[in-house]
Amino acid sequence: MESTQTSALNSSVLVLNRQYMAIHVVGVKRAFGLLLNQLAEVIHIEDGQYANYDFESWRVISELKAQYKQPEEDWIHSVNFEVCVPRVLRLLYFDRIPKQRVRLNRRNIFARDASRCQYCGKRFSTSELSLDHVVPTCRGGETSWTNIVCACVKCNIRKGGRTPREAGMILIRKPIRPRRSPLLTIKLGNPKYASWKTFLDSAYWSVDLR
Repeated sequence: MESTQTSALNSSVLVLNRQYMAIHVVGVKRAFGLLLNQLAEVIHIEDGQYANYDFESWRVISELKAQYKQPEEDWIHSVNFEVCVPRVLRLLYFDRIPKQRVRLNRRNIFARDASRCQYCGKRFSTSELSLDHVVPTCRGGETSWTNIVCACVKCNIRKGGRTPREAGMILIRKPIRPRRSPLLTIKLGNPKYASWKTFLDSAYWSVDLR
C-alpha cells in the first residue's frame, strides 16, 4: 500500500490556464494544494466532454470511482477517504501563457536521445552516458541542441577531439532542437497521461518539466 501511495505522489498533473491552454506540469502535492486553496478545478474528460469539479465534488466522484478502479489511475489515501489523482487541472484566475522554452541540459538531452548512445546505438543507464559535442568545441563547435548528443564512455573516448567523419563514426540520428520537452514526450507514451493529448498543441507547448 505504501509503495502504491508513493507511486501516486510521484505522478504528474497537467495544468491549464483559464482558457484551457496547457501551461505547466506539476507534482501531485502541488496539484492538491491548488485544489484545496480553490485556485484550480479538476478537468475530467467523460464521454468526449469536459467535466469540471472542485475538490469536494471530485472527492465525491472518487468515492463512486473507487468501486471500479482502473489500472492507469493513481489514488491518494487519507484516514477518512481516498481520492483519485486528477490528471488535468484548470487554473481559475490565470489567463496568460508563460514564455518558456525547452532547457538545454543533461536531463533533457538524455531524454531526447532516449538514453541511447548516438554512435553505437546501445542504451545505457545515465551514469554510463556522457555528452559529446559532434563538432568539438576546440574546432569551433557550439554548445547547442544541434551539436550535442548522448554518447557512451567507450564511443566518446574513441571519437576524442575529432568529428564523426574523422573518427570513422556515424550518428544514428541527427541531433535537433525538440519542439517540446523530451520528458513530456516520454510521459505521453504512458497510458495514464493519455488525457493530456487533448490539450497539447505544439504551436504553444514547450514546457520544461520540473
